[in-house]
Order: sequence, then C-alpha cells, then structure tokens
Amino acid sequence: MRTTRRAALTLAAAISVGLPYDAAQAQASVKLYGHVDLSVGSFQDAGRARVKELAGGKLSTSHVGLSGNEDLGGGLRAEFVLEQFLRADTGTSGRFNGDAFWSRNAFVSLGASAGTLRLGRITTPLFVSTLIFNPFGDSFGFSPAIRQVFTPATGQPFLGDSGWNSAAQYTSPSLGGLTLAAMVNAGEGAAGATGGNLSAAARYFAGPVGVAATWQRVRNGAVGAPAGWRDQQTAQLAGSYDFGAVKAFAQYTRVDTAAAVSTDADIYGAGIAAPAGSGRILLAYGRASAALAAGAVTSQTVSAGYRHSLSRRTELYAVLMTDRLTSRSNGNTAAGGMLHRF
Repeated sequence: MRTTRRAALTLAAAISVGLPYDAAQAQASVKLYGHVDLSVGSFQDAGRARVKELAGGKLSTSHVGLSGNEDLGGGLRAEFVLEQFLRADTGTSGRFNGDAFWSRNAFVSLGASAGTLRLGRITTPLFVSTLIFNPFGDSFGFSPAIRQVFTPATGQPFLGDSGWNSAAQYTSPSLGGLTLAAMVNAGEGAAGATGGNLSAAARYFAGPVGVAATWQRVRNGAVGAPAGWRDQQTAQLAGSYDFGAVKAFAQYTRVDTAAAVSTDADIYGAGIAAPAGSGRILLAYGRASAALAAGAVTSQTVSAGYRHSLSRRTELYAVLMTDRLTSRSNGNTAAGGMLHRF
C-alpha cells in the first residue's frame, strides 16, 4: 500500500513540474509538456478590417500534452499521447469554439524495429510535411504555406483538417535516411462519407538535404465541403537545403476537389531561415492560384520575421506580413510576441 501511494505521489510531483516519472526503473515514464504563444499587434488579412489585439497562437498554436511510454522488452515499446490546443489570450480550450478537447493528438502506439503503429486521432503527414518545409513552421498566423494550404482565402476549400479521427498510421524505421508512412481514417458512417481518408508519405533526410512527397485523399470528416462533393485529393512535393549560413525551403501543393462543380488549386511556397545573433531571420513567400466556377483567384503572402532565443525554452519574435487577394484590398500585419515551452 505504501509503495502504491509513494508511486502516485511521485507521478503527481513529476507531472506538476514537467519531468518524466520513472515507474519501473527507466522502463516507463509519463510527462506533461507543451508551449504557450501570445502576441500583440495589428493584424489584417486581405479584404478584411484591421484588428489591433493581443492574440494567442499566431506563431504556433498553444497546446498542453500528456504522454507516456513503456519498454515492453524484446524491442517492443508502447506509448500514449494526449494533446489539447488552447487559446491562452482567453484561457479557452481548442483552436476555435466547438473544437474537440484532445484535438491535437490522442493516440496509442506500439513500436518495434519494423516500425511504429499508431491508433486514434493523429496529425496528418501532409500537415507535418508542410510545417517542416517552411521557415515559419506550423504558424497559422504568419506562415504563407500553412495559411494557403490549410486555411485558403481563394475560395478553394481545404477538407479534412490537420488531424484525422479514428485513424491508423504506420511509420517505417529510417532506411538510410528514408522514412515511409501510410495512414487511413475509417468513414464509420459519417454523414456524406463515401469511404475512408487515405494518405501516403515518403521523407528523406541526409546531411543538409531534406525531401518529402505526400499524398492524401479525403472522403469524410470535411467541414465546409462544397455541394455534391465526392472527394478531395492533395499532393505535395517539398524540400530544403541547409547551406550553413542560410537554410532554403520550397514546396508545391496541388489540390483537386471533385464536387458538383469541381475546382483545383496550385500552391507554391519558398523561404529562407538565416542565423542572426541569438536568433534567426525568417523570410517566406507563398502564392496560391485556384480555378473556380466564377474564375481564377490568386492569393499572395509575404512574411518576414525574427525569432530571438532568450533560452532553449523561451523566444521573443517580431513579424511583418503583407497579404494580397484578387479583387480585394491588401492586408498588412505587424506583430511581436513571446513563445515559452515547458
């Protein structure tokens, strides 16, 4: 009884400070982690009114995570991950009203030398590839690539979100720098579903070179889908090269939506990240062209920023962004903020 109580107290203390809990002499651990991002400034998308505010999650969506793993012996390892988005400016859970509590990730996994299998709600390979191969990472506020692929302003919708429910994902071990992944989402009788979602990805990293090819097909779990839609297929090629003094990024994404009126979009992105002092300078450009029933629409976004590291866990940043959209007034954003990891 005393042993059980001592273990429970140790776990509670470990979680409270974000340290691993050793339940069986380095065979199992549980930890609490995440980050909080807040910024203040003047924000304006193309064709929208200017908003002056203190905002949460512009550089990187704030989240809290709880994970644990256990060494099962014989090369097997079990893991769980539960991650919740939050809006730190208001203390509200989720990315938006109605977002699921564990909407970032919620899965169990089993890993071995042959690869890793995950089951649950899982971040998609397309989202991971898009954030890896652009200098602003997963920024929905400032990254042209993230904005134009996942929250497009052109009128060509993106369907399927950055994570899929009821999903299974297999990831191979690294094979000379090459990693393969496959993911499926079960339709499970969802309204309008005509089958499960599918995704396949290949990523290669060796020295300064990084390359990725990703494909996904969405047939359910779509919010804001057009009338009579059947599926949406997205393919992406992305790459990066680290020259030392500067790291360059590029990606191309093609989105095809089969519906009563089918549409398509081509999205191009490029950028650089350069070390400067105790931080790095970021510059990114994105261009999205959508062929719609009403005609072609083009979106162009340029972002420039600086991230200054106060420590391994704390950063200050400043960003300028200009946003253009066909037949709309330009939008201009100037903001600064702080990101703290724990």
